[in-house]
Amino acid sequence: MTGFLGDALRGSFFLMFGLWWSVKYPMKYVLQKLNTDNQASRWIQCMDITEGTAKAFFALGGILAEQFVPNGPHLSLYDEGTQNWVHLMNWQHMTMYLFYGFSGVVDVLSYTPLKLPAGLDRLLVALALFTEGFLFYFHDYQGAVLTEHLYSLLSIAIFGAALGVLLEAFLRDHTLLELLRASLFILQGSWFWQIGFVLHPPWGGPGWSQADAGNKNFLTMCFFWHYAVCLLVMAINSSTSRCCSNGCPVNFESIDVELDLGGCLPKANQTVEPVLLPETLSEEK
Repeated sequence: MTGFLGDALRGSFFLMFGLWWSVKYPMKYVLQKLNTDNQASRWIQCMDITEGTAKAFFALGGILAEQFVPNGPHLSLYDEGTQNWVHLMNWQHMTMYLFYGFSGVVDVLSYTPLKLPAGLDRLLVALALFTEGFLFYFHDYQGAVLTEHLYSLLSIAIFGAALGVLLEAFLRDHTLLELLRASLFILQGSWFWQIGFVLHPPWGGPGWSQADAGNKNFLTMCFFWHYAVCLLVMAINSSTSRCCSNGCPVNFESIDVELDLGGCLPKANQTVEPVLLPETLSEEK
C-alpha cells in the first residue's frame, strides 16, 4: 500500500507494539523484583500470549490490506500480458508483515506443550526485522535522493533493533535489551509517519523537494529528535511503573494486580479458613 495511508498503517503497527513494550517491560521488571513466587510469571505469560495473538492478527490485517486495496495486486505477481511485475512494492510490504505474523504465531506456540526451544520467539522477531531492513535497503528508489535518505535513516532503527533482539535470543530477559527494542520500535513507527508527511502529505499537494539538500540535512536532525522523544516516552513509562509499585505495596497472596492500569484491587469474597488445633493440644487446655 503506497501513499500516506500505507505509511500510517505501517507506522501504527510499530508504534502500537513499541508503546506496549515500553509499559510491559518496566512493569515486568517491577513485578519480578516485588514477587517471590510464580504469580508474576503467570501474568507475564498471559501478556506474552495476548501480545503474540495481537501481532499475528495485525500482521494478517496488513497482508490483506497490501493485497486487496483497490489498486493492489490482488494476489497477482506477474502480468503475462504486459510482461511486467505487478505492484512489487505491495508484495514487499506484504512479505514484511508475513514474517511478523510468523513471529506472533511462535510467541503463542512457545507456551504450548510443543516445548519450542528457548529464544526461538526472539529469533523470529530478529528474522522479521532483518527481512524488513533488507527489503527497504535493496529497494529501487529510482533516483529519488530524499526518499532513499529517509529509508536509509529508517534502516538504522531496523537493523539496530534486529541486532538487539538477536542478542535477546541468547541473553533471555535482559531488561536493557528489551527496553532498547521498545525504543527502536517506537522510533520506527514515528519515522514511518514522518515519511508519510514528507513524501505524501495527507492534505494533498506535492511532497518535499527531492533536490533540496537542506531537506536532507533537516530530516537527518529530525530523525534524532524523534529518538529523543522516544527516550522521553520510555523514561515516563518506566518512572510511572516505579511510582505505581512504590505507592501500592503488592502482596500477590491477598490481592490481584491490574496490570494495564497499574492499580491494586482487593480480591472479592475472600474467606478465612478456620484453623484446627490438634486433638492433643485441645485436651491439654
